[in-house]
Amino acid sequence: MGAKTCMLVYANGDPRVALGRKPSLDAEASLRLAGSLFPGERLAESGRGDLTDTDPPDNEIYLGQFGDVAVVAAREFGIDNPSRIAQHFLTAAPFADAYLHAMHSVVDWFAFAQWKRGTLVRALSLSPDSGIIENIGNTLPFEHSYWSGQHPALDPEEDPDFYPFPFHPLELGEAALLDMFGYQLEGDISSSRFEPESIELLHLKRSRSWWKLWQ
Repeated sequence: MGAKTCMLVYANGDPRVALGRKPSLDAEASLRLAGSLFPGERLAESGRGDLTDTDPPDNEIYLGQFGDVAVVAAREFGIDNPSRIAQHFLTAAPFADAYLHAMHSVVDWFAFAQWKRGTLVRALSLSPDSGIIENIGNTLPFEHSYWSGQHPALDPEEDPDFYPFPFHPLELGEAALLDMFGYQLEGDISSSRFEPESIELLHLKRSRSWWKLWQ
């Protein structure tokens, strides 16, 4: 498994439904959103991508606004404790609800969080090396079969004492993508409601304004 994500999704209503309609990118709305979320930075268009890549380098932002849903990928969302996201990203939210999804295949780390109208309802972060970093709120329905051992990370003949969870974090990460947004990047993608390649994202280079550098 080699998928990586680092994104925040805003939505009015179910983001799976909104993204499943394969909406067209609203470039002007996307640029306004970028300015609202990242004030004090100079942002310049650098190209286009799609939902298959939501793990930008530190000096870029990938985003798209589409009616009642918006996807923003930036370094700020790849944090061990998703509940501690900078409050600005919630107060400046363009829509009622927010969903964070971050995973890194090199260290098998996965984290996600959900806010409903600004209130945190669930946050989880874990990796084999660090264990459970954060676990806030009740487990969501899509998690249940993983915590109950129905998706073992190891073969039955292997010693479970060598692995700290009854599942692989990246497999739970793919399940979260499907449950929250309606698509998967790896594994059995037949359950995806749409192809992530069909959702276009704007790529922006980011840099601090000169006057910020001197403050």
